[in-house]
Amino acid sequence: MTSIRSYKGISPSFDDSVYIDKTSVIVGDVRLGKDASIWPLVSARGDVNHIVIGERTNIQDNSVLHVTHKNNDNPDGYPLVIGNDVTVGHKVMLHGCIIEDRVLVGMGTIILDGVVVESDVMIGAGSLVPPNKRLESGYLYVGSPVKQARPLTDKERAFLQKSADNYVQNKNDYMHKVHSIR
Repeated sequence: MTSIRSYKGISPSFDDSVYIDKTSVIVGDVRLGKDASIWPLVSARGDVNHIVIGERTNIQDNSVLHVTHKNNDNPDGYPLVIGNDVTVGHKVMLHGCIIEDRVLVGMGTIILDGVVVESDVMIGAGSLVPPNKRLESGYLYVGSPVKQARPLTDKERAFLQKSADNYVQNKNDYMHKVHSIR
């Protein structure tokens, strides 16, 4: 019962290794990499630009993914591009930004147009990343507006990959072991 919809003749694209919860809505030009997972009540709307979700990336419950249209001032608009091994926590809003590999986006975070989050970054829960900001690799960022807090520890860096790996296992369990009661 998943709502996977085309828009202007463009349909979401993904292979059989991808898990999309049946309560999510995926519309238009949304491209999902191998072993990606989309959890309950996620909305990803690639209607006026495209969305790319990398391999082994998980988008958790109630998150909203959207883009900015192309226009005279910004001919490319702002697509949403999410790298590999990214964990996007519950109720996150991502709008027209770039998130590189091995990033953890904490619950309730909002990341706006033109932001670039480099690889190996943690963003604390409830953070607001204002437009066109760049978050440098290897740091924890927190706050509203977000500020660089401190370098990541070796343990935190390792956790970024571990989190993505755990969600690949979770999605495999859901794909093979969870069945509707009705």
